[in-house]
Amino acid sequence: MKKSSAVVMTVLASACLTALAATHTGAVQWVEPLEPASVPAAEGPVDETPQRWFVELSQTPTSEGGSAARLQSEKKAFRDAARSAGLRYIEHYAFDGLFNGFSVTVGRADLSALMRLPGVRAVYPVETIQRPEPGQSGPEMATALAMTGADIAQSQLGLDGSGIRVAVMDTGIDIDHPDFGGSGTDDTTAFPSARIVAGYDFVGDAFNADSSSPLYNPIPSPDANPDDCGGHGTHVAGIIGANGTVKGVAPNVQLGAYRVFGCNGSTTADVMVAAMERALADGMHVLNMSIGSTYQWPEYPTAKAASRLVNRRMVVVASAGNSGQTGVYSTGAPSVGDKVISVASFDNTHVRQPLFTVSPDGTEVGFNAATGAPTPPTSGTQPLARTGTASSTADACAALPTGSLTGRVALIRRGGCTFNLKAVNAQNAGAVGVVIYNNAPGAVNATVVGDTPVTVPTVGISDTAGLMLDARIANGGASLTWTPKVGSFPNPAGGLLSSFTAYGMSPDLALKPDIGAPGGSIYSTYPLESGGYATLSGTSMAAPHVAGAAALLLQAAPNTPSQAVGRILQNSAEPKAWSLNPGTGLLDVVHRQGAGMMQIDRAIVSAVRVEPGKLSLGESETGPAARTLTVENTGDTPVTYTFSATGAVSTAGSTFTPSFFLPATGVAFEASSVTVAPGATATVNVTITPPAAPLGGQYGGYLVLKPNDGSATLRVPYAGYIGDYQARQVMTPTANGFPWLAKSTDGSYFNQPDGATYTLSGGDIPYFLVHLDHQSRMLRMDVVEAASGRVWRRASQVEYLGRNSSPTGFFAYSWDGQVKVGKRTETAPDGRYRMRLSVLKALGDPTNEAHWERWESPVITIAR
Repeated sequence: MKKSSAVVMTVLASACLTALAATHTGAVQWVEPLEPASVPAAEGPVDETPQRWFVELSQTPTSEGGSAARLQSEKKAFRDAARSAGLRYIEHYAFDGLFNGFSVTVGRADLSALMRLPGVRAVYPVETIQRPEPGQSGPEMATALAMTGADIAQSQLGLDGSGIRVAVMDTGIDIDHPDFGGSGTDDTTAFPSARIVAGYDFVGDAFNADSSSPLYNPIPSPDANPDDCGGHGTHVAGIIGANGTVKGVAPNVQLGAYRVFGCNGSTTADVMVAAMERALADGMHVLNMSIGSTYQWPEYPTAKAASRLVNRRMVVVASAGNSGQTGVYSTGAPSVGDKVISVASFDNTHVRQPLFTVSPDGTEVGFNAATGAPTPPTSGTQPLARTGTASSTADACAALPTGSLTGRVALIRRGGCTFNLKAVNAQNAGAVGVVIYNNAPGAVNATVVGDTPVTVPTVGISDTAGLMLDARIANGGASLTWTPKVGSFPNPAGGLLSSFTAYGMSPDLALKPDIGAPGGSIYSTYPLESGGYATLSGTSMAAPHVAGAAALLLQAAPNTPSQAVGRILQNSAEPKAWSLNPGTGLLDVVHRQGAGMMQIDRAIVSAVRVEPGKLSLGESETGPAARTLTVENTGDTPVTYTFSATGAVSTAGSTFTPSFFLPATGVAFEASSVTVAPGATATVNVTITPPAAPLGGQYGGYLVLKPNDGSATLRVPYAGYIGDYQARQVMTPTANGFPWLAKSTDGSYFNQPDGATYTLSGGDIPYFLVHLDHQSRMLRMDVVEAASGRVWRRASQVEYLGRNSSPTGFFAYSWDGQVKVGKRTETAPDGRYRMRLSVLKALGDPTNEAHWERWESPVITIAR
């Protein structure tokens, strides 16, 4: 028998990166990364079943022309039906504007009853979203602006976001912060103000939706003042529009602060929908959401609500998510929304770090202080000693001679064992400090927590800095001097995709993310009581770069349709090199970087646009994909564009541990070039022949339009699926043997044998534990008579299911003994049954039996 653990939810945030071009090859080429993508194995099965649900009703919401009176009548009918059915639930929010329905909490035993209520169109889990925490090292904001061309848009084009209102849905904004026009003293600035013109606190300080936290408090306490005690929202707002010590992308925008987090912990997706409706009512032009729910569909309520905002003339930008280590199809909602700009994260070109100097010339070396070690000093000089060489593969992994490092700072190469063991071996040999340098490009962020405490200062540095120190020690020795200084240092990983940034595509095979921006370790504003400035990393930090850029674009071209902003930004973006092995010259995965690094200055000045901004090619079983590009010239002179195509590294293999290859994709244009007259449009047909293998992989590349007038090159990213998408297995068996028939006792599940008996009272009902390796369109539960094998009745149905976050994750579905017959319910009499779980695959045809996966449970004996 197996025991379940607590529900696991996942965080979303933002960051940005750059990449180089690759050429097509004649056959599939497998390419190995320096460090393969992987997901850490969980200790045991992880229960990811929610208890809070969105309930969608049938009428159209008011944002799409629905009648407010009909919506209210439909909600009354739902409440009456729930009361008649004896359903026990808690109603949290009722929505009319961007979503028609409710968010409710029901016990797991009552979920099937909720689904059966008349008028219920669909139910979706209300995901819990964690608040991202600060990182440890920070590049200058100025270098991040330079990566996207925002510095040029400000200095040469004279743009600052004036007249544009940008909403920040987050932890609030510190209204006293001087970089937003505040007084610089806590709690003295009135709200609203000249810079922060609208907003609302939906939750209050103590709110925390994480039920596993000792600070769990799911009761919101709304008020009118969205001041920030968490920090994340102030940081995001600074990237968008700070104007002080930090200068944001659009330093004169007006901000709206929509607080959906308390001071600690998590929020929920229904609070997000409520905040979206408020931002619409407040007349915001742009909405930034640096939060979200992983593994979801475009039909998820936050994604649908976000797309409806775009239909109401608001540009919506959302972080793609930080779930890159959990594999492909991990981009989150709302960023998977059809009209939402989903943003990936790249690492900044420079890192702001504390530093020490090295003799004989005082060379400055930036470092990251190791977690779990004493704080490095700010003064003092000690000699350096090395424990190995620049080629050591297990440096300081074995005990070192006693006294061999007395009074010295040990230089140790990464690799072969834990950071804790290296540091402990050095301190046991008498070292007074430890410097660990990387064995791959980039700086080390070490954690030395372990069974044996590390009692000496320990820091991590880059591979290049480590090699320099190693050479100085070998050539006569060197000493290290600790300083109180902070410096800006080149980041070896700068311009590459951040390791955490999520992979697409979305479950409907739409190309996501859409674009990228800097998000790895960004220095920005922070609440005054927490120091005023701080560093955070994530796709959370990338999205506000794009939201600020959207404000600049709308200032420059006020009549730009909200639906067109994403396409315009994609046209001029610059795809970047493969982050796992940039030396190959290959472009990174399209369904991880989208169109590439945003270049807002080029987007604004370009007179030529290409539509569509991206090509989602779908599954390849039907053969080549034919598409048409439309090129529009709004300038005063004709421009001739020459067409070409560039491939990119693609993914295959497991959902959770994808492998990488260079696809043999064929791209054929009907003409080699096109000339577009001023004020005219031209079209060109293109045929993209997908690679034949590996089946189940995602491939992609870029269509390139090079002009003859020296203006910016335009690109259109494309991505597709190799083979039959419905051949992908969804209900994948796990090491724990899921699916299960189970019982729940004291919050734990126990596997049940054939014939297991249930009384259907006191919580004694059957549960069905299933692992979903991929998102699915629908899950049906049908009751089957055990003796005849005949399907008797439908128990419940759930649509648009997300996938599990790990190979051991599962969802638990219950049956209360009730079945649906038309608009009424019936109670199953005592007897022997099986439950048939049927999963319709993503984009599957419900009339095609091959598009379903089915599992029948062991016999269930109902004996009241």
